Amino acid sequence: MYNPKSARAEEFIDDAEIQETLAYASANKSNAALIEQILEKAEKRKGLSHREAAVLLDCEIPELNEKIYALAKQIKKDFYGNRIVMFAPLYLSNYCINSCVYCPYHIKNKHIARKKLTQDEIRAEVIALQDIGHKRLALETGEDPVNNPIEYVLESIETIYGIKHKNGAIRRVNVNIAATTVENYRRLKDAGIGTYILFQETYHKKSYETLHPAGPKHDYAYHTEAMDRAMQGGIDDVGLGVLFGLEMYRYEFAGLLMHAEHLEAVYGVGPHTISVPRIRHADDIDPDAFDNSIDDDIFAKLVACIRIAVPYTGMIVSTRESKATRERVLQLGISQISGGSRTSVGGYAEEEPEEENSAQFDVVDNRPLDEVVRWLMEQEYIPSFCTACYREGRTGDRFMELCKSGQIQNCCHPNALMTLKEYLCDYAKPDTRAVGELLIQKELANIPNEKVRGIVVDKLGKIAQGSRDFRF
Repeated sequence: MYNPKSARAEEFIDDAEIQETLAYASANKSNAALIEQILEKAEKRKGLSHREAAVLLDCEIPELNEKIYALAKQIKKDFYGNRIVMFAPLYLSNYCINSCVYCPYHIKNKHIARKKLTQDEIRAEVIALQDIGHKRLALETGEDPVNNPIEYVLESIETIYGIKHKNGAIRRVNVNIAATTVENYRRLKDAGIGTYILFQETYHKKSYETLHPAGPKHDYAYHTEAMDRAMQGGIDDVGLGVLFGLEMYRYEFAGLLMHAEHLEAVYGVGPHTISVPRIRHADDIDPDAFDNSIDDDIFAKLVACIRIAVPYTGMIVSTRESKATRERVLQLGISQISGGSRTSVGGYAEEEPEEENSAQFDVVDNRPLDEVVRWLMEQEYIPSFCTACYREGRTGDRFMELCKSGQIQNCCHPNALMTLKEYLCDYAKPDTRAVGELLIQKELANIPNEKVRGIVVDKLGKIAQGSRDFRF
């Protein structure tokens, strides 16, 4: 029985409700009057239900699809402006006791190089990341209570936050580790993490159990209810995601939005981020073995419809996607991207030898961070290294209240410019710096409050003289 307020996974992600939603969307994919009505509701920037959004995803009327894309672009601009938050993943260990059939870390894979970073190796990796300009990391590790216990993750977070090298510092550590207990989430909160991220992989229970045949991840309910335990443990910001290509994308789309609705219904706060990875080639993994892959057009429409349905959420796309695909979906809703990424265990301080492959998936966009930053600026996006909201306590419901009202831009736009200035001064190549300085001067005119503009101009001058870490 579908109940978004239920604590049970099979009730807030109810299969019968999803099947009815998909049937409803299919029956109304050419219902122009209904689609127009849904778009009128979406224009109020309050979001849509999973059933309404499913109708937009299925829409087959070309002129209305153009309206969907145009609205997604406008909502992205209204909530996030032209800022793009930058981050990098850091894989600590690929030891894992699960048997996930789509992941090369699965326990039966005997030829992948198994690695676990020591604290000294973590220091070297973090210094390398700082030296190219990163301020925000996403920690990744396989599930292995012997090799990767929670104590190892906590020690690693402490190590990372403690490293100050030249003008570098990691100011926000997000964590993507296996589902765990309320007590362990409380410990992660106390360690100062930003967002807790966990991909559902698939919301289809039967497929989930088939894709996870053994190991603790086999437990669908325990995994799906992880975000509830994280919030009960005091973590304000959580990030959802599915791995598109494992199950039918319409099913995943509905389940993803139902999960967001559940968090809103129970905690008053929806997902801080939604990620949209697609399955990619990796050691021992052939993506063609999965027959639910989606093309670039469907992928773009998924991004647009998620942006319309959950207008406040940050949306993430990684280096799994090509430059061309990332360029397309940046317009439609994406607000965070990785750059200069390594999906191996380590690999930033020293290039991993080919014969020691430890990567979770093949990176498609291999450009270094500086090139990604310049590419964004040339399209008039502001690459943002800002972590101010997290460090000022603007998390959870406090962040959402500001975001939904549009007031967050009063902080985020100036903070983005100041952190970009830091990057240009400390890390950028000369041609990147030149593009960035022009962009900053242009964007100053877009700060409507004269007093705020004056403060930003003053801080930019101080950054040029060597001061760091200003924030609103």
